[in-house]
Amino acid sequence: MTTSRAAVTEEPGRVAVHEFDVAPAEKGAVVIKMSLSGICGTDKHTFRGESKQYAGTAHERDIEYPLICGHENVGIVVDVGGDVRDSDGNLLKSGDRVVPGANVPCGACYYCMNHYPYYFCEHLEDYGNSLNCKTAPYLMGGWSEYMYLLPRTPIFRVPEALPDNVAVLTEVMAVTHGFETANAILGLQGNPPVGRTVVVLGVGPLGLCHLVKARLTGAGRIVATDKFESRLALAGDLGADEVFNVTKTSLEDRAASVMALTGGRGADIVVDCSGVPATFSESLRLVRNGGVIIEAGTFVDMGPVGINPNSDICTPNVSIVGVGGETAVSYAPSMALMTANLDRYPLDKIVTHEFSLDDAERAVIAAQGDGAMQVVINPMLKSQRGAQ
Repeated sequence: MTTSRAAVTEEPGRVAVHEFDVAPAEKGAVVIKMSLSGICGTDKHTFRGESKQYAGTAHERDIEYPLICGHENVGIVVDVGGDVRDSDGNLLKSGDRVVPGANVPCGACYYCMNHYPYYFCEHLEDYGNSLNCKTAPYLMGGWSEYMYLLPRTPIFRVPEALPDNVAVLTEVMAVTHGFETANAILGLQGNPPVGRTVVVLGVGPLGLCHLVKARLTGAGRIVATDKFESRLALAGDLGADEVFNVTKTSLEDRAASVMALTGGRGADIVVDCSGVPATFSESLRLVRNGGVIIEAGTFVDMGPVGINPNSDICTPNVSIVGVGGETAVSYAPSMALMTANLDRYPLDKIVTHEFSLDDAERAVIAAQGDGAMQVVINPMLKSQRGAQ
């Protein structure tokens, strides 16, 4: 373990393999050998040059190139800098299979000191995003043979029964904590905790994980929308009752269908995971009076949309839950939930493609097309260049 190959996003539209030294783990740090790393919607934005993140917060920034993307990771511990513990308080050792948190909080700002979700941190660093490969220890993203985890990185041990191709979804599933918030809000109104109607706009990996979470936590009816038939088909396999292709239906058609399905009320919860600003406006058309919108898909600034605060939010008593990332306390429960339902739901279908490091650029392009759901980088694979 002296050097590591890694797929580097050198600039928008270009990914190439570089080789880096692997630094020994400093005190509090951990080095892992990568098993799988998912391609997130954020990584697709990075590849396209859409790089403004955390807009409107203290750590708003444009990420800098070059960088090693990949923050949805699972790997094996190979080096530990002293006594480092997992989320259960157990000492980590070589050979432990783990999922690392996607972010590194400072531990000292107002939000950290007052136990807010760790992505509230005013000095937050993100693997595969703000942490680039310009300076040592370089290996700050999962599209690599080895990854360096800084001190204060939350680290979660993977249950033995959870395979890598499902464990790699943990970070994405942890972003679905908005459901807990939405259910709590609806509970304050006396709304029954089960049997709710949920609409998910955009069923890429993030939307699909929200769909699975909705089904596993008691949703009565689930509607999914997307522009790709392959994603809608998988959404049906994983619990969607109705699906709509947005290229073949109008907003008016979709709104009328949701109203018909709900007796003219609208959905209890609408989750916007498309990454396209226009779907936030669609959310407002589909949610019922007193309902909740979870906005989880526009982590990267793609511009504003027009809304009417009176008729869209105030008088219909609509609540909007913004989700800027996963919470650290959601990782372990997400793995437990997936492990408990491996035999009930085809979670292993969510990862549809694995690519080698040499084919990482092809992987990002493939992840944006029909026929692909969750695409992952597997550094142990040989290049498939030229293969059909």
